[in-house]
Amino acid sequence: MGPLSLALAMVLDAALGEPPWLWSRLPHPAVLMGRAVSALDRRLNTGTARRARGMAALALLMIGAAALGWVLSLGGPVVEILCAAILLAQRSLVQHTRAVAGGLRQGLPQGRAAVAMIVSRDTADMDAPRVARSAIESAAENLSDGVIAPAFWFLLAGLPGILVYKVVNTADSMVGYRTPRHAAFGWASARMDDLLNLVPARLTALLIAPWIVLAHGRLPWADIAADARRHKSPNAGWPEAAMARLLNVALAGPRSYDGQMRDLAWVNGAARRDITAPEIDAAAAALWKGWATALVLALLASVV
Repeated sequence: MGPLSLALAMVLDAALGEPPWLWSRLPHPAVLMGRAVSALDRRLNTGTARRARGMAALALLMIGAAALGWVLSLGGPVVEILCAAILLAQRSLVQHTRAVAGGLRQGLPQGRAAVAMIVSRDTADMDAPRVARSAIESAAENLSDGVIAPAFWFLLAGLPGILVYKVVNTADSMVGYRTPRHAAFGWASARMDDLLNLVPARLTALLIAPWIVLAHGRLPWADIAADARRHKSPNAGWPEAAMARLLNVALAGPRSYDGQMRDLAWVNGAARRDITAPEIDAAAAALWKGWATALVLALLASVV
């Protein structure tokens, strides 16, 4: 385990992604984690003291993930690299992002259908710019959640670290929303996910920063930080604000969840809002730029 192992895992993930021939025959680790979360949700999310029950469920998930990671790490560097590559999501993230651009080029219904695969907000009434903004926001946030954060925790704590991060992130995506059923039970998962992403989200913005300077000749870090603080998430605003400055587009703003419009703050609100497929393509290219910066840093760290 170390920077070189991380770099090799990143390259392997970028080259192979999630091959259908493998995951059509075997359940993906994310699917298995989802099943574990669902099972605990069914068994423990009942009766009283649901916040305490949610904390217990999260503890079980984290302990199980750490133990599994420790066992797998006994297989040596090759097993570590293969497992880490499976748990990274750079290539698949780019593919899903580009699919929205391809859908929009076919027509607005196809664009809506493609973006509905990667966001939780309402998509039925989106116009093309909202489809594009949603895709770019998802790309930026998932560069942090799906690539940089897992890489960060693998670098710090090996397979136990990356597996713990992934199971917490999965739990947050499934039970961390403030629905009536999960408001108490999912509290611990949501707060732990916020904690584990605290550094990676800001690191993701820093990885995009050099490309902002190359594109625009300056780095408006104070503006990025201000937008990030206004975001509804304590972490997602950082990569979104950096991506918005790189592409010179406005992101976020009002959106609909479960049939209700929410008047959320704009990110880089003075920039272009009338965006479509080309801006999504630019975001996909930006994902590779952030990934490349992380890879170079991992390689430099391995040499040092």
